[in-house]
Amino acid sequence: MFQLDPAIAEWRRRMADSGLNAAVVLDELESHLREDIDRQVRSGLSEQAAFEAGVLRIGRVGALKYEFAKVDETRQVLRQKAVWALLGVAALSCWVHFGGSPALALVYGIVLAGLVIASFVDFKHFIIPDEITIGGIFFGFLCSSLVPSLHGQNTWRDGMFQSLLGIGAGAGLLYLIGRLGKLAFGQQRLAFLGDTKIIFTDAALVLPEKEIPYADLFYRKADVVSLYGRTVTLAGLTYQNVPVRLTSNSLQIGDEKFNPAAVTRLEVVSGEIVLPREAMGLGDVKFMAAIGAFLGWQAVCFSLIASSLIGSSVGVGLIAVRRREWSSRVPYGPYLALAAAIWIFGGKHFIEALLAP
Repeated sequence: MFQLDPAIAEWRRRMADSGLNAAVVLDELESHLREDIDRQVRSGLSEQAAFEAGVLRIGRVGALKYEFAKVDETRQVLRQKAVWALLGVAALSCWVHFGGSPALALVYGIVLAGLVIASFVDFKHFIIPDEITIGGIFFGFLCSSLVPSLHGQNTWRDGMFQSLLGIGAGAGLLYLIGRLGKLAFGQQRLAFLGDTKIIFTDAALVLPEKEIPYADLFYRKADVVSLYGRTVTLAGLTYQNVPVRLTSNSLQIGDEKFNPAAVTRLEVVSGEIVLPREAMGLGDVKFMAAIGAFLGWQAVCFSLIASSLIGSSVGVGLIAVRRREWSSRVPYGPYLALAAAIWIFGGKHFIEALLAP
């Protein structure tokens, strides 16, 4: 018979074993879990069903460890001397270039600081913090009303309008490109030399040559990892010649379904695996919207084209010197950031000169 307190104690022990052993963090997560269970029980679910749903909503043990690690690494970025050196160069450049308008120099300095920090985080973790993207959207809209000259305007209404256009253009264009890329390149098929053991832990998919955290696979509920298992082993159970499908909230082996949050290890022997693949993450979409909020729709168009040229040139160069493979994942945020910085310091004048009769 299911008992809630022992189940929570076991869940907490697994959390601690995975590396999340800070008492403050565990106490907070347990508090959220118990509150969620209470709500679900009052709505009519059994304690066991409410517990399983609550654990799933909070996240896998290993995935949580991965997310906490990313937050910690984001803080570590701010401790790097190279970051502060670039921030200093950016601030000085803004003062020299836009010193005639202290408000404009200040806002551009803030924008460049966000671009630098976002680039370093994206290079390391392939994420751009919401504090920079979502926060940048709102702050950019506010700054556009206070400093309408950001968009070459004179009134706060015109500045706000241009900011809204930039937000819409940035989010809309990049989201459309991401969706088209998902349709064209949304799956990656990996074939192995003969039958190979593939391991699913509670945190990541372990392949022969690399380990992929689930957070890097399941961007959307529709994302699926699929393979055909010659042999499948789960908690003492063995299956032969069955399809296996894993999503963020379901695991199916043949005709049987399991709760993936309760699965700590699954071993599959197979000759190939199909992985979901994102052409572009939503973090990039929000990042472009933030750039548009500060710089306007023209900067969005320029940054999109310039970042594509820069990114493709760098990518081909790295492939040529064998530092990267064609299928390697590439962070797009740093190229967007570089393109936006180019726009700030002269891209607009370049376009005007190019279009001049």
